[in-house]
Amino acid sequence: MPEVQALAERLHDAVGGATLDGFDLLQFSSLKTVTPRPSELFGRRLEEVGRRGKYLVFGFEGGNRMLVHLSQGGRLDVEAPPKATKPRGAVARIRFEERPSLLVKEFGKERKAGVWSLAAGDEGPLAGLGPEALSEEAETFFRESSDGRRVHTILRDQRTVAGVGRGYSDDALHQAKLSPYAVLGKLDANERDRLIVALRAILTDALEVERRRNGGLPTKLGDHFTVHGRWGQPCPRCGADLRRVSYESHEVTYCPDCQTGGKILADRRLSRLIR
Repeated sequence: MPEVQALAERLHDAVGGATLDGFDLLQFSSLKTVTPRPSELFGRRLEEVGRRGKYLVFGFEGGNRMLVHLSQGGRLDVEAPPKATKPRGAVARIRFEERPSLLVKEFGKERKAGVWSLAAGDEGPLAGLGPEALSEEAETFFRESSDGRRVHTILRDQRTVAGVGRGYSDDALHQAKLSPYAVLGKLDANERDRLIVALRAILTDALEVERRRNGGLPTKLGDHFTVHGRWGQPCPRCGADLRRVSYESHEVTYCPDCQTGGKILADRRLSRLIR
């Protein structure tokens, strides 16, 4: 949420109110919809750039919308003046009359960044999102749910709670002094309160940091994470070595002393490598 929300605000300042002049598809698989075609929006005024979950939402007059999801390796450049090149990793370029163009790029192996063109009233992939992480609905869920999954899993699941992701899940659980393996349905009232307070603090503080950026979304992100990605370094609270659990698609960083009562969580992927 913090990166995409702050980016949406900057993009609204840069191109809000402008007329869509063109759409260049630079990577064929990145356009996720067939109809309406992006060309059907040409000549329409962009009324608002907003956010839902991790999606940028471009709202045009007439109710049509264009969504952009940057996934893990996606980035966005604000091109002023507009360009016509196709740099490495280019996915799509959104062009506006007499305003900067927006270049969507993607790096890494996943290649999941995409663009959706939606008719008025069509929610597209937004329909499957859960409540926003800082909403009253999400807070009620955290207080009352008997969900049997791990909290870290829930925070990463956009269908349950939208806008958190891997990094902020690590940081929120660290601040709340909860194990990454803690099960939401088994948390007591105090632990649930700590989770809600920590999640709100982590996301709002990160949003303030992200709002200091200029332009698009740069290559380097996550420089303000508290523990995520910092395994092997001292815990900023107690000084113990931060540990990690590795999965095929992601890693979880935690402090054994602060979060698991000194217990080192099993890292099955690492154990297989050692064998």
